[in-house]
Amino acid sequence: LAPSTQPWRSQREPQAPFSLPPPRWPVECEVIQDTIEHIEWVPPKPEPFCPPMGPEQALYSLGEEQGTVVYHSSPAPQGSCFIRARVGGAPGPLSSPAAPLEGPQDTTLLFESRFESGNLQKAIKVGPYEYVLMLRPDLYTAKHTQWFYFRVQNTRQEPLYRFTIANMAKPKSLYGQGLRPLLYSQRDAQSRGIGWRRVGTDIRYDRGSAGEPPVFRLSWTVRFPHDGDTCFFATCYPYTYSDLRRYLRALAADPARSRYCTVQALCRSLAGNTVYLLTITSPGGTAGKRVVVASARVHPGESGGSWAMRGFLDFLLSAHADARLLRRLFVFKVVPMLNPDGVVVGNSRCSLAGRDPNRAYGMALPGSFPGVWHLWAMVQRVLTEREVVLYCDFHGHSRKNNVFMYGCDAGGDGTGTRLRQRVFPLMLSKNAPDKFSFSSCKFQVQKCKEGTGRVSMWRLGVSHSYTLEVAFSGSTLGGRSSHFSVEDLESLGCLLCDTLLDFCDPAPAKFQQCLVEADALLQRQMGREPGSGGTWSDVSPSELES
Repeated sequence: LAPSTQPWRSQREPQAPFSLPPPRWPVECEVIQDTIEHIEWVPPKPEPFCPPMGPEQALYSLGEEQGTVVYHSSPAPQGSCFIRARVGGAPGPLSSPAAPLEGPQDTTLLFESRFESGNLQKAIKVGPYEYVLMLRPDLYTAKHTQWFYFRVQNTRQEPLYRFTIANMAKPKSLYGQGLRPLLYSQRDAQSRGIGWRRVGTDIRYDRGSAGEPPVFRLSWTVRFPHDGDTCFFATCYPYTYSDLRRYLRALAADPARSRYCTVQALCRSLAGNTVYLLTITSPGGTAGKRVVVASARVHPGESGGSWAMRGFLDFLLSAHADARLLRRLFVFKVVPMLNPDGVVVGNSRCSLAGRDPNRAYGMALPGSFPGVWHLWAMVQRVLTEREVVLYCDFHGHSRKNNVFMYGCDAGGDGTGTRLRQRVFPLMLSKNAPDKFSFSSCKFQVQKCKEGTGRVSMWRLGVSHSYTLEVAFSGSTLGGRSSHFSVEDLESLGCLLCDTLLDFCDPAPAKFQQCLVEADALLQRQMGREPGSGGTWSDVSPSELES
């Protein structure tokens, strides 16, 4: 598990700088051989939220006697734990989890999820064009059913289909505020160049059948665009481990960008997949340079974080004058996918340890949580040599619209220090007024969040340490009420770079202006008039945010 010191581009491998063996899977997981790739596409106009619907009237019983099980794939029995992994997952011939069609007139959909990042455990046909679906919990747990990504074949264009995911875990969801599922039609991609799009009418999110712990249901109706099509549904735009490695391979093969970017192995995951570390800076030495650390996908079901990370990397590695200035000023240490195993198997939150790695920072557990342990250890080493000016961990959020940040204000510091915690998010809200909500930002350091990347980096001595939260849905700001596109998500990375230059500008005008504005906002939160002379320095963060 020791970090590699050899970059992938070494003199011993000039012809093949970046090999891409297939991902390693737990041996319980069956993996189909089909290559699953999707084209990138930006809709010509923003996709609006769906008007929210009331709770559904009928409650479906999930007993198989009430319908017909047409798909069932459950790789890891509850209570089991990770033992070993191999390329391609389970050895031997594949099983047949989908019920076979009885003939050309059979309109039953054919479901499949045994591919990278896929998640669907069971499909029950309860009507001619109606299906109740069950998601697979994160491997080696009985919890965290949120991320879905599955394929359907044998579609019909005319009927109105209804899908109900009957075991969602969270009591509140953006699906109750207008979020719509994503659909990808293979035929539209091939013939019309159309990729992922938001679909669904009559979208409902409510509590399911009685019992403890409670489960919640997501239901939507949809018409498929073609007969006999192959389609996919997903929570958010998928970004797989293989997508990342294709990106890194193209980067390594680009003579211009690879001059100032080194790709190394930070460590190996439990399954043996590489956790990549990118070091980005201008050639010619690092003396006097401060460090910026960024990471993403500690939670595998938050794929929007990967698209924002890709935009961040694209801008940093570009020929733009601001990108050149950033490379000249800073050394960037970037881990674009902290939890590759979770991404590979289609988990929502956990690694193959069966626990949330974003509660394991600072623990002496490199064997259980190698990605976060080695990132934490790397930052600790860097801090002995130079200042880390910023840490940012890219996440997705399932319950709040817009983009926002969590920072660190423990309440014990002086007013100036507490104000400075708020300057970077405030600057970002000015650079992204139609996406970023400063009023949604929180700075309280809760005890239950001590094991997160944000808090543990701050405890190490990174004075500005943040979680960037990107809504699964979209924006309600600047006159918008629409979903984020891939282009929106990628633009966040560029806007983060702009804000870093503003934040570190040697001319103090912008910083001072934001300090004054942040102080005025906090005074208003306390019910005081700005400039009245009152202080909030003795007010706890929890009181400020209540």
